[in-house]
Amino acid sequence: MAEEREEVPEEVTNLRAALSAFAAMDDDVACTSAVSQVLRDWPDLGSELRQLREQRVNRLRHERQMTWPEIAAVIGEVTPERAQQIGKGLSGAQRKKNERAAKEQPGK
Repeated sequence: MAEEREEVPEEVTNLRAALSAFAAMDDDVACTSAVSQVLRDWPDLGSELRQLREQRVNRLRHERQMTWPEIAAVIGEVTPERAQQIGKGLSGAQRKKNERAAKEQPGK
């Protein structure tokens, strides 16, 4: 039985190519500087990516009427519950904070 291969979006391929381009830089100073700039910008870039994913997950849910299990399959390697949390904008850090707060409340 042939294994199905998931098609990789061009944008993902481009991002990986950009990372390879950093690694291929001959000038250690230039490479270090360029990678450091990306790392400084990464918190904002990561936040933008999470917001974009949240928006698209909500469009899948509301406009395309997809179920949480279907959306989880699109995201990949997450449970339907996690897909729903993504739709609500809950990051991993926020989920852990909420879980800690719930454990600290008496009677829970």
